[in-house]
Amino acid sequence: MNRTLKVVRMQLVNRQTYIWVPLLVLGSAFVITLAIYAILENAGIHEPKYGGGAQAPLWVLIGLGAQALTFTFPFSQAMSVTRREFYLGTLLSAALTSAMLAIIFVVGGFVEQVTGGWGMNGYFFALDWLWAGGPVIAGLFFFVLAMLFFIIGFCAATIFKRFGTLWLTVSILAVAALLVAALWVVGQANAWVQAFTWFAEIGAGGLTALLAAATVVLALVSFPVLRRATP
Repeated sequence: MNRTLKVVRMQLVNRQTYIWVPLLVLGSAFVITLAIYAILENAGIHEPKYGGGAQAPLWVLIGLGAQALTFTFPFSQAMSVTRREFYLGTLLSAALTSAMLAIIFVVGGFVEQVTGGWGMNGYFFALDWLWAGGPVIAGLFFFVLAMLFFIIGFCAATIFKRFGTLWLTVSILAVAALLVAALWVVGQANAWVQAFTWFAEIGAGGLTALLAAATVVLALVSFPVLRRATP
């Protein structure tokens, strides 16, 4: 465990990667969204306004997941860190970043609810469908989603390190083909209404559980590939 924590410290040597860049992206998206809300308010549009800018730092986490392997993994092997310790320490580093973003998401949602959407009926964090399950579910959802995005980048990087660009491309195309096939099956069964109804019924809590399962699966896939990856 002590060596795993050393990997966390190693990952956090460059704090801008795990802390400041995600915060900068989130803060920029927030300021831009509020500016748009202010313009709409001045135009006489007072209806509730909802933005999706809170997802902006999640895309940064995909690159962060890839960078955590491609940049730091070779260095860790030179420091005699085992692949298991590197794997666990890197996931723990990602969990810290995800928790930081989730806390900000929940605190921001509380502020929006108290201030009536920053006095403009505009909501960046407190999205109705997500907060219907309460702040705990909202925070857990954002945490799991952030971890999923990180793991996607990390898993892609492990495939690249082990098999190269060709098989990474094949893997991405295979996943895309499976998603299209799933949509085709739903369309052929004319089950769009049932599918959307099911997602509405499981709510944010059920969706969080599905995303958590996907995160665990990808994390489990990444480790055996990492064990044979070339630094």
